[in-house]
Amino acid sequence: MTRQPATIAEIDAIYYRWLAAAGSAQATAQAEQQILDELTRLASEPIAGAALVPRIPAIIPQLMRTLQNENMSAAELSRQLAQDVPLVAEVYREANRPRYHSRYNASPSINNMEGAIMLLGQNGMRMLLARVAFRPIVSMQSGGLTIRTAPLIWRQSEKCALAANLVAPAMQANAFDAYLAGLMANVGLVVAFRLIDQMHAPDAFPQSDAFIAQVFAQARILSVRIAELWEFPESVTRAIGQAGADDHADPQAQALALGDRLSKLRMLVDTGRFPADDPFVMTGLSKAELQVFDKLADDDDEDDE
Repeated sequence: MTRQPATIAEIDAIYYRWLAAAGSAQATAQAEQQILDELTRLASEPIAGAALVPRIPAIIPQLMRTLQNENMSAAELSRQLAQDVPLVAEVYREANRPRYHSRYNASPSINNMEGAIMLLGQNGMRMLLARVAFRPIVSMQSGGLTIRTAPLIWRQSEKCALAANLVAPAMQANAFDAYLAGLMANVGLVVAFRLIDQMHAPDAFPQSDAFIAQVFAQARILSVRIAELWEFPESVTRAIGQAGADDHADPQAQALALGDRLSKLRMLVDTGRFPADDPFVMTGLSKAELQVFDKLADDDDEDDE
């Protein structure tokens, strides 16, 4: 019997249980409903939800507007960057990574901001700023579950953003908007895990299939609402909202949905939940999608080089 491709609900359920390191003890339906009610409330009152995650640095939207200009000036961008010392350090760090020097035959060390900007290029700067802006969102100190899951959610978000960026051109979608949507799509999930952390009983974990499906659905709505509060482009917020709508989604949302699928599967493979050639992972992926899947294993966004 030929296996059908895994549904996103199946992937989400396995991903959620792995992410939370959920044991076999199951929370009651009443306990699950209490968590869902609170998450639904936050989705309808996004200011309260947004208060549970740090806002992106104020300088980032200004920098993003500059980077949207195809005729951007490296000198002007350098002047804006100078307002944020940690961001300057991040740009230098990125520009001095070995991959740029081997790729562009650049000098061994970049020690001026305009040179770093020129080396990274417009698209490289866009993606770097987006990553740096989102890191504080998931570096929260809270309960044990949040401390465990937040770095993993961020890692998957980076992979989702990269995958969405890579598949977007073939779908006639904007590659950078797809990247932003990938980074933003899981902000609501971070909030959801904070709630679960605070509300679940220590001896029983909420993990029914119905609960997990609702957590991802409400977390997506909350991500959209927070993105709107933070004045993200409408194309980004629409993509996040439609990413679970399958055939009815626009190309931007389809790119995000595929990026989400590939990145979750990659996380499950890289952490040993599945072998890379498992039919659950491979079935239904095209040659081009498999190439992106392979690319995620060597994600250039990682920090441990």
